[in-house]
Amino acid sequence: MAARHKLGGIVGIRPRQSTGAVRDEGKRAVVSRLTGAIVRAILVMVLVATPSILLPGAASDGKEMVALVALFAGFLTFIEYNAAYPGLIEFRDAPPFNRVRFLMLFVTIFLLTIIARGESHPTTLTVFVRAVGGLIGTAMDFPFSPVRLATLMINDGTPDGDTSFVRIATGLSYLTSLMSLSIFVVLLKFYNWPSRSGAFNVWVNLPTFDPTAGGDVVDRLDRDARINIALGFLLPFLIPAVVKAGSNGFEPVTFTSPQTLIWTVAAWAFLPASLFMRGIAMGRIADMIREKRRQNSLAQGQPVPA
Repeated sequence: MAARHKLGGIVGIRPRQSTGAVRDEGKRAVVSRLTGAIVRAILVMVLVATPSILLPGAASDGKEMVALVALFAGFLTFIEYNAAYPGLIEFRDAPPFNRVRFLMLFVTIFLLTIIARGESHPTTLTVFVRAVGGLIGTAMDFPFSPVRLATLMINDGTPDGDTSFVRIATGLSYLTSLMSLSIFVVLLKFYNWPSRSGAFNVWVNLPTFDPTAGGDVVDRLDRDARINIALGFLLPFLIPAVVKAGSNGFEPVTFTSPQTLIWTVAAWAFLPASLFMRGIAMGRIADMIREKRRQNSLAQGQPVPA
């Protein structure tokens, strides 16, 4: 029996079984990737359509435009996550980077939409969220704070109610971005990202980063990480200053539509936090490559690189 088993392995019986198992695993991987791409596309469409769905009084033309944008965003997300090759989305196969960013943006959009809905259709939820947002906005509205600078962007003749609404929206959005950034850092430490997620493919997760462009890849990652962190810290202060300076020769900023306010404030809080997270992630990747080099040098008996 042992001889027959050995002979079966020689003539290829067991390799055929192994090949079949590999094919099954490949099919499961394809189905899993397709399912994940569909779920992500649906979530992105829900995110884009949330203000249009929850806010009353939206025009039919506006709803059609939002639906078109939601379909385009969902289709782009599906193509990116279903493709085997990288495209535009960074850290596609390195959770929880994009998951934290999506949740941060969704929570921000949802809370701002609830506050805007309470202006015309107040409920217990809208009153509660607005009250909490008012406390947060007042606490964060101190001299030279991002919230104070953001309120200075709007026209001086804007009614006090609109100014208060902008203060609440900016304070709540900025606090959400700070909490999301803190959660992201904790998750990186807890999961030892990206080592615990398996082999990190720089080409797939950083499609816009060319490791062969010149110079040491670790030095370039460290430089890009510092630039992203610096931009993430400065943008909440620079954007209001640039808008205020540019309004001297143009019409001051006004928010005539609640959806315009929601997406403007959400972008103002989301973009700096996203850059901050990208800088932290690239710094972690640089540390991982540096540690791999040190381990390889020790294994080969060579001097450890600085």
